[in-house]
Amino acid sequence: MIEETLIRAVCAAFAALGFGAVSNPSRKSLPGIMILAAVGYAVRYVLMQLAGWDIATSTLAAALLMGFGSLWLGSVVHCPMTTLYIPALLPMVPGMYAYKAVFSIILFMQNLGTQAEAFLYLNNFFLNVIITVTVILCMTVGASLPMFILSRRATSLTRYRNRKKDRTDIGA
Repeated sequence: MIEETLIRAVCAAFAALGFGAVSNPSRKSLPGIMILAAVGYAVRYVLMQLAGWDIATSTLAAALLMGFGSLWLGSVVHCPMTTLYIPALLPMVPGMYAYKAVFSIILFMQNLGTQAEAFLYLNNFFLNVIITVTVILCMTVGASLPMFILSRRATSLTRYRNRKKDRTDIGA
């Protein structure tokens, strides 16, 4: 189990590195992206396999961890947390469920003549769409929530970093 988790985490880290490189962030943020992706994916995988959590709840927990981690790593490498967590989240997108949804709707259209098969494919379509949308929503909420909870800290990652810490500059 540990070996498989590590392999999946490393694969997620390199996938996130590729997603991050597309948006051309600073080079010092790339290791942070890889760390967030590896930790987040590993946490989700462990929660699903060992704790028996469903994909949506485990994704929410992993995304929350990634959101708070991006807040901390953003202050270390001096970049916005979105630069870190957006590419890191992309390996957790439930692509197989989205693929199954599209495939089910194609099969539904091909089997309109047989009502039982058409109903089965339509049911599979809605099941996979609901899972896909729910997981993506959980990813979005989980990663963004730390930014709203600690908004002053998240804002300070990119603003006023070269100025003296004066309360009048920050606007408080």
